[in-house]
Amino acid sequence: MNKLLIFSFLLFLSCNLAIQEKENYDVSEIKKAVDTTLNQWHKAAAEADFDTYFGLMDEQAVFVGTDSSEVWRKKEFMAFSKPYFDKGKAWNFQKINRNIYTDNNFPHVVWFDETLQTWMGICRGSGVMTQNNGQWKIRHYVLSLTVPNNKIQKVMEAIAGH
Repeated sequence: MNKLLIFSFLLFLSCNLAIQEKENYDVSEIKKAVDTTLNQWHKAAAEADFDTYFGLMDEQAVFVGTDSSEVWRKKEFMAFSKPYFDKGKAWNFQKINRNIYTDNNFPHVVWFDETLQTWMGICRGSGVMTQNNGQWKIRHYVLSLTVPNNKIQKVMEAIAGH
């Protein structure tokens, strides 16, 4: 009986702490912090700052590039990217706009999409970020080319002819 009483008390306590955490959930502050982190990430690439760029990615991060073969775990992406950063020329993606989404049930996880001006033209980035020890990190990022609907047929023909 004592074990049941202790278990019930611990369950009550953990539920109460979860409710208190949700009450402290400030969407605007979270969105601001996530936006700042993504801006720092893109800036680090533009400045070829390898340590900052990869420091803003979670250790389990995955980066999905524009080519269908480009699905990299963080360490693989670091190895691929290092020569570009070492030359002082990584990539410079400028944010056009960004949407950040939250869920009250998961205050330490956000997802986002962004439109970027890049050397490839307009691209879309989307991803998931997680917060650990008060710091937001990129957990999953997908970069894709955008194709205007009125040009999709020509793009499809170019890909088929490749």
